[in-house]
Amino acid sequence: MAETSPETSPGTSPGTSPDIDLVLPCRDEAAALRELLPRVPAGLSVIVVDNGSTDGTADVARAQGARVVSESRPGYGAAVHAGLLAATAPYVVVMDGDGSFDPAAALPLVETIRRDEADLALGCRRPVTPGAQPWHARGGNRLVLAALRRRTGLRVRDIAPLRAARREALLGLGVEDRRSGYPVELLDRAARAGWRVHEIDVDYHPRTAGTRSKVSGSVRGSLRAAYDFWRVLS
Repeated sequence: MAETSPETSPGTSPGTSPDIDLVLPCRDEAAALRELLPRVPAGLSVIVVDNGSTDGTADVARAQGARVVSESRPGYGAAVHAGLLAATAPYVVVMDGDGSFDPAAALPLVETIRRDEADLALGCRRPVTPGAQPWHARGGNRLVLAALRRRTGLRVRDIAPLRAARREALLGLGVEDRRSGYPVELLDRAARAGWRVHEIDVDYHPRTAGTRSKVSGSVRGSLRAAYDFWRVLS
């Protein structure tokens, strides 16, 4: 894994030291990053984890002032974990880098943690258009959350690809999955550790044109992710 650290990052000013790192796990998200990174609010330092991109994702991120971490192991969990290890701020937000979220939605999540109202704050996706979240992704989400509820008693409405917590606490949970099962294992471990979990509705937009989801972009991808989810809960 290699990291580059420019002097400033999107959302920061020279000489400042933000207390929030925004981790964006990415694979072939150059088109999305061109639009997303300039919109990052002040106070968030961006870490783009390049998980084997071939479209210049890392170059676009560096040109926009983001820190770039290269993670050679394929898998969402591998990318997220690499971002957490690279982060230095006390608060961390993990968000998909595909343009489906407004980065400003991260701020209310962090404030919930900062005010000690929760240990884990989740952005519950609220699609702004019917096609923003495919039917197979919605169905799989419901099934997995129902299984998680039976297993742990945790009642949440989304697996939450947008979430915030304290960095050290997240690492302390010891999430081991390095594939698509990472967010499910995170919720499972958080529930078993007695974490206070809070959800906030956030707008969920269609992905940026020119990018494609590795999970919900196809039925096959959703089935592969579902296998990872069930493997974690088995």
